[in-house]
Amino acid sequence: MTEPRLNASRLDRLPAAARPGARGQGPPGIVHIGLGAFHRAHQAVHTQDAGDWGILAVSPRSTDVLESLRAQDHYYAVLSKEGSHRSSRVMSSIVDTAHLPTQQEKVLDALASPATRAVTLTVTEKGYRLGPEGRLLVDDELRAEAAGGTPRTIIGALVRGLQRRIAADAGPIALASCDNLPGNGAALRSVLHDFCSLMPGGEARPLVEFLESEAGFPSSVVDRIVPATTEEDLARVAAELGVRDRAAVAAEPYSQWVSTDEFPGGRPDWARSGVVFTADTAPYEQAKLRVLNGSHSALAYLGGLAGYETIAEAVQDEALEGFVRSLLTEEVLPTVDAPEIDLHAYADTVLRRFANPALKHRTAQVASDGSQKLPVRLLGAIRQNMTAGRSPLRTALVVAAWLRYTALSVDDRGAELAVSDPLADRVRAADEAELLARADRLLSELDAELAADSRFTALLRENLRGLGAAGARAWAAEQGVVRAGEGRA
Repeated sequence: MTEPRLNASRLDRLPAAARPGARGQGPPGIVHIGLGAFHRAHQAVHTQDAGDWGILAVSPRSTDVLESLRAQDHYYAVLSKEGSHRSSRVMSSIVDTAHLPTQQEKVLDALASPATRAVTLTVTEKGYRLGPEGRLLVDDELRAEAAGGTPRTIIGALVRGLQRRIAADAGPIALASCDNLPGNGAALRSVLHDFCSLMPGGEARPLVEFLESEAGFPSSVVDRIVPATTEEDLARVAAELGVRDRAAVAAEPYSQWVSTDEFPGGRPDWARSGVVFTADTAPYEQAKLRVLNGSHSALAYLGGLAGYETIAEAVQDEALEGFVRSLLTEEVLPTVDAPEIDLHAYADTVLRRFANPALKHRTAQVASDGSQKLPVRLLGAIRQNMTAGRSPLRTALVVAAWLRYTALSVDDRGAELAVSDPLADRVRAADEAELLARADRLLSELDAELAADSRFTALLRENLRGLGAAGARAWAAEQGVVRAGEGRA
């Protein structure tokens, strides 16, 4: 028997514990850009638990999830998974959707609506068009948009929407980045200002004044492990709820959201749903980026090279788990300035979460876009350690693992790896010999400063040779050993 599709008419037949609350009346108060699984399992859940605010969720690219949500009156389930425990809840906070490439007018009008008081974003690091110096990476596409062309980028669409908001005198608004960027609020403000600087002066001035006086740019730290949804997950949701749900997402029970409170037009009572408001997110941000995200990347590249399909499999390997623990203890935690956080306990919690076998978070998924992720996750720790005279031998191994993974695209058994990285074509190498011969040049594609430092490139080549000769698992085990007198470069 095929279950009926989840939609508004089926809500009263759901198990009581899984039913969503009633939706608020009126237009949505939040526009969210980035209709991915993370938003649906994180901000949308916190918003539902905070009250009756609605979300217009915008997809910048794909229509797949959007169409599934529309077929279900925008209801969907979140499947919480830990060990053998499973539980599903239906969400109602997303009340409408839009496809940015084909429904741009709808999106721009929503940004200009007085009812919209906050814009949130989960568009990954790539969506901000940031260059190495943290400024907008200007190209012909952005120049054309700034000159009046149809906006095709997220930054261009935001600016055009704010122009309409100014013209409509629709009042203040918060623009809240929820992506893994250091100082993500300031980063979003910076790229918007940089875009305005490309525009004709008469157009730019009102926008700059609005950004400075009417817009809030809260900084935030968000955390929940949300792997790709599987057919097994969808079948479990159907079994629990008695309905088919093609937009369901799966996630761990843990969820964190820390934010500064810079919402000049108002916001949901997110504190009710566990959101922590603070004057300074920097300690939480640095701990999350370096401890959680940094070790996630380490396990993705080393685990992928070792032939592991999931992060849970990789962290349950004693050699890789031991390496990551020594990476954190010896090289990462000493660089994190967060006196209010018990960093060793936090690191233990992170590794326990990674070991959750129910999540099946694929190493390939975590490994994607490494050239965008590593600079904010681990390269800062490398620089701090080298400045302090400490050798970054383990973080160098993570960079070497990324380079080998991306350049050769095969694991230690010769099986092909699914590589998705903006630098993949530029760092590709034909074989081990070419990889070693061109290591410094290939590294320069990721970070020119480190590529010019002979101390670091020596460590990089040593780790590339070790990975090639011993394999990821054995080499990580050897490098994970804490040596007497270790620490000085």
